[in-house]
Amino acid sequence: MKVILFCGGKGTRLREETEFKPKPMVEIGNIPIIWHIMQRYAWYGFKDFVLPLGYRGEMLKQYFYDYRMRNADFTVDLGSGDVSMHRFAAEVDWKITLCDTGENAEKGARIKRVARYLGGGPFMAAYGDGVADIDIEALVAFHKNQGKMVTFSGVRMPSRFGTVSTNQQGEIDSWQEKPVLNQFTNCGFFVFEPEFLDYLSEEASCDLEKAPLERLAREGQLAMYRHDGFWQCMDTLRDYLLLNSLWESGRVPWMRYPDARAPLHV
Repeated sequence: MKVILFCGGKGTRLREETEFKPKPMVEIGNIPIIWHIMQRYAWYGFKDFVLPLGYRGEMLKQYFYDYRMRNADFTVDLGSGDVSMHRFAAEVDWKITLCDTGENAEKGARIKRVARYLGGGPFMAAYGDGVADIDIEALVAFHKNQGKMVTFSGVRMPSRFGTVSTNQQGEIDSWQEKPVLNQFTNCGFFVFEPEFLDYLSEEASCDLEKAPLERLAREGQLAMYRHDGFWQCMDTLRDYLLLNSLWESGRVPWMRYPDARAPLHV
């Protein structure tokens, strides 16, 4: 099952980091966040990725094109130009297809524009700016059991502010500091049946979360996998600082290495 990772947005709310790079290349612990997301999928055996590129997509192309060279010892014969690769410091067996899908296309259009690389079967997708300790194997099993066309993952978000409940006389019934909200929000980590491609178009305005998923909800073809664990997007500078502070502390819940700091990656 192939995995689409959305890489085309401009990340305007994180302009401090995204002015000169695409958001998936913003780093956690000197490693692009997209690598962290891919590592999660790879742990469960899903190692075939499709990256629909947009804003500054050439940086993602260059990063993965040079990936092995940056992580290996090698010998260069300046006379012949031959290069011999030796020890590879970050042994990964991922396959990555990088596709230009336009700078201003919405996510639905990006999926449709890479459809030829998806192999004709079910596929997954995730946002390229959020990490989670989600069980991908359980997500796929849930999707199959539900028998719906699309499954997305939902999380309950803590409020950024405290809440107060009062009666009509202004007397306080309860005070909660940043409670966890009862509503769920979409954190991505989708599973799609191939028939969903018929709900999309290559028009740049085709937005995944609007008409296509709203239509599926009306038709009873949309399911939610409840994720009660860790999830954090990198949407603002505050999020960036939080994720990097977790990395520096050694508490990295989204990683599946025995030692979260183990990957020899530059």
